Amino acid sequence: MIILDTALARRAAQGRPIRVGMVGAGFMGAGIALQIAQAVKGMELCAIAARRTDQARAVFEGSRKGEPVRHADRTDEISRAIRDGVPVVTQDPAALAAAQGLDAIIEVTGAMDYALRGVETAIDTGKHVVLMNAELDGTIGPLLAARARAAGVVYTNADGDQPGVQMNLIRFVQGIGVKPVLAGNIKGLQDTDRTPDTQRGFAQKWGQNVAMVTSFADGTKIAFEQAIVANGTGMRVARRGMIGPDPTHKDPTAPLRPLEDYVEMLAPHIDPDGPGIVDFVVGARPGPGVFVLGTHNDPRQQHYLALYKLGTGPFYLFYTPYHLCHFEVPMTVARAVLFKDAALAPISGPQVGVIATAKRDLQQGEQIDGIGGFMTYGQAENSDVIARARLLPMGLAEGAVLRRAIGKGEVLHFADVDLPQGSRVAQLYTEMERMFGLVPQPEGAF
Repeated sequence: MIILDTALARRAAQGRPIRVGMVGAGFMGAGIALQIAQAVKGMELCAIAARRTDQARAVFEGSRKGEPVRHADRTDEISRAIRDGVPVVTQDPAALAAAQGLDAIIEVTGAMDYALRGVETAIDTGKHVVLMNAELDGTIGPLLAARARAAGVVYTNADGDQPGVQMNLIRFVQGIGVKPVLAGNIKGLQDTDRTPDTQRGFAQKWGQNVAMVTSFADGTKIAFEQAIVANGTGMRVARRGMIGPDPTHKDPTAPLRPLEDYVEMLAPHIDPDGPGIVDFVVGARPGPGVFVLGTHNDPRQQHYLALYKLGTGPFYLFYTPYHLCHFEVPMTVARAVLFKDAALAPISGPQVGVIATAKRDLQQGEQIDGIGGFMTYGQAENSDVIARARLLPMGLAEGAVLRRAIGKGEVLHFADVDLPQGSRVAQLYTEMERMFGLVPQPEGAF
């Protein structure tokens, strides 16, 4: 941040702001637009793509007062608006991503195929990609990251959201010579029975999408978030669904417990010599936020760590007791454009994915309603297990039709469903499995 603010100030003084396009104009997109306009010198949000262009227009008008907003359907029209310095909105994320004059795009929809139209085009046309879309990243992020590396651009999740905050903390811990062995997320609630009906009031109170809020509550979001941390570090999960210590589950009125108490609950599941695990806890204080457990094998450094009040080990606790979401996203853009540095990106093939699990008894012939709905929730699982058992990724479940009845709590398999025709994310998932050797290659493949 200290380096970034200096570099951005220099761009502002030179009259060369980083120019950004955004896909999505919902709750988080509105916050990002406001943050760039109010607080980030040396950066300009130039274009927004959204299914509802009136919503995109409102985002611009709420952040850049008194400026006319242009509507465009074609890439050349969007490029012209960017050259003219006029904010522009469009329905087509691919047209936006292909426009000349943009350095990066921010994807903030939570969608799959719609988001991909912008992400794929941005990579193909040499633009950096910043995602606030854990669902897409946790489904096919390793493939997209490999494509971005080949194109010479940065593909990254965002600072401010829990995965990015975890990765920043991991890098700090590694930087002082401590080995991270667990990356953790702090939650206030985990209940797989939550549905849009139970979460509607909360969503309305805060002006958020009810499906997104439901995915927070039923555990799907935490599964995706920890999956992308695993993919960015090489870590794994200790078991399906993670450990997720939750002392408040049987007694919601129980007082919050110090985060230090959870170290003992997690310690038996940690192999200090292994690649590390991702996990979460519920009901910790301070929270919300993220934490990292690390080890050190030098007795002299252990002595110093004890002196500095981190205890006697074997696990040392580091934590960040907040995550500031949209406030930090512009910093991710600056890291990518100015320093080619990703906040969090897959390092190779998938380590952990998210599998669809029945939230209630499901009947043959029903069509799955997707993430944050009434029918399924996501659980984190190691990718080799997913591939071997042909488990259905949560990111592919929406719109799938059930071939057989599934009982509550059962995980779904590819063989249990007919996927929607023409799904781009499903096509790329198959490509990702082949790229990283997760499924046998067909005879004669090359």
